Amino acid sequence: MGLRSAARRWAGLILAPSPVTMRRLALAGVAATAVIIMTGAAVRLSQSGLGCPDWPDCTSRSIVAAGVTGDPLIHRWVEFGNRLVTVVITIIAALVLVAAWRYRPEGARRRDIVWLAALQPAGIVAQAILGGVVVLTRLDPVWVSVHFLLSMALVAAAVALHVRVGESSAWLAGARPLAPRELRLICFGLLAVLMLMFAAGTVVTGAGPLAGARSVPRYHLPLAGVTQLHADIGWLIAGLVIALAVGLQLSAAPRRAVRLGWLLLALIGAQGAIGYTQYFTGLPAGLVWFHVTGSVAIWIVALRLAFSLHDRGSVTGSREAAAADAARPDAARV
Repeated sequence: MGLRSAARRWAGLILAPSPVTMRRLALAGVAATAVIIMTGAAVRLSQSGLGCPDWPDCTSRSIVAAGVTGDPLIHRWVEFGNRLVTVVITIIAALVLVAAWRYRPEGARRRDIVWLAALQPAGIVAQAILGGVVVLTRLDPVWVSVHFLLSMALVAAAVALHVRVGESSAWLAGARPLAPRELRLICFGLLAVLMLMFAAGTVVTGAGPLAGARSVPRYHLPLAGVTQLHADIGWLIAGLVIALAVGLQLSAAPRRAVRLGWLLLALIGAQGAIGYTQYFTGLPAGLVWFHVTGSVAIWIVALRLAFSLHDRGSVTGSREAAAADAARPDAARV
């Protein structure tokens, strides 16, 4: 009886989600897309990318990490574990999509929220196909780079969904800016430079010793040169974030935006310290994993900062406004 009651309760949360429930589900989607990047990085940095040499099965004889492939057993389980994580994330994405379809915060379905939620399972399917291409091309660095960049795009979609579910549909008609235009332009420029930084980071990894085993193909580029380019982009990002954080502090920007600006600056500083440390210590895999994790955190905070620079109304606020409008005499309505 207890299990049946719990099942009914969870079904009710998915099929009739409140704004709070929908926001929590969307947050689970953000966490899931971030986790798959971290586990994917662990696969590559541990040289386990070819632990399961076949796709969609692990080997030609087994769907799980069994048998003999020429790779150590630990590599097979790391790669297979990453595939299992993908299954869990797919379930979460499907639940988020169902909840988004049933979500009616203002009495009607929100198409923008449904489309954002649909990007998660669609993106996971695309990632699974790309993952198969990566394995079948023996970890070709170009496909590995595309695989990572698509993951970061899915994080952006998940963050957008998490923000949108708490906002009213009025944002479709326009949003009220909460910061000077120059600061908003710097913030959007920062997002573009961050994507360039992530692309450069995949090239650094694909050209270096952590691209995989010696037999794995690499970018035929000088490691010192691409690393210097990566560092130069990092200094550009640092300059943009300093200007943004100071500008938000001195302007009439919302307190949340100011806090996110300083948090982003702290993350950039820590990321830079990790980056230089890993370079001068011979690129230890564990430290590089923390560097990838830091990139995900920076991306999420930068996206949240960009959203915080506009007011799009809230679901609660829109309901209160509608109730107040309905309570007015007809002669007072405009």
